[in-house]
Amino acid sequence: MRISRNVSVVLAAAFLCGPVVGAELETDAQKLGYIIGMDIGNSLKQQNTDIDIDTLIEALRATYSGGELAMTPEEAQAIREEFVASRQAEAQAERDTMAAANAAEGDQFMLENRVKEGVVVTDSGLQYKVVEMGDGPQPAATDRVTVHYRGTLLNGQEFDSSYSRNQPATFQLDQVIPGWTEGVQLMPVGSKFMFYIPPNLGYGEAGGGPIGPNSTLIFEVELLGVE
Repeated sequence: MRISRNVSVVLAAAFLCGPVVGAELETDAQKLGYIIGMDIGNSLKQQNTDIDIDTLIEALRATYSGGELAMTPEEAQAIREEFVASRQAEAQAERDTMAAANAAEGDQFMLENRVKEGVVVTDSGLQYKVVEMGDGPQPAATDRVTVHYRGTLLNGQEFDSSYSRNQPATFQLDQVIPGWTEGVQLMPVGSKFMFYIPPNLGYGEAGGGPIGPNSTLIFEVELLGVE
């Protein structure tokens, strides 16, 4: 478990204030100690780490008072490193499982979606459907475009939307995900398209924020203008 230097100082401060369980908080030191203890408790709870509070307090007392410790600093570091490595391995295993599940779900969706009426498949694997065809100019990859858009996962969860912000987005077309760079170039200004973007044209294995690894994405995009 990683505990920052600031948290370590806070733990020491909490110990110095002394136990007040079941007692009234009368002095400023007691009140401050209790507040800090609440903060520490919330921090440890959020880390979801199984620890023994009595042992934690025992270590605080022994360390601060110079008493005998149950392990050397070298032993403590070795245990800490082993614990961190174990947690990282668990997190990676969970991420790998999610990535595999997302990839399988996306493959199935794209396989079924490609034969639906109006869906066009490009050589890269991008799929799109024309909702409304405009009659303005089409952008090049190096152009700046202004769009309204809504992005969702396959389960319908919206992860981003300029409509929700009531503010169109403007960006250079070759500085976004490949699915957008390719797809928006197919749109004359005034068009609205649906894009179905596989992971290799989106955020890939890395994902980002609410977008999990190997996620297939659905975008509704309205091209408002080209600079």
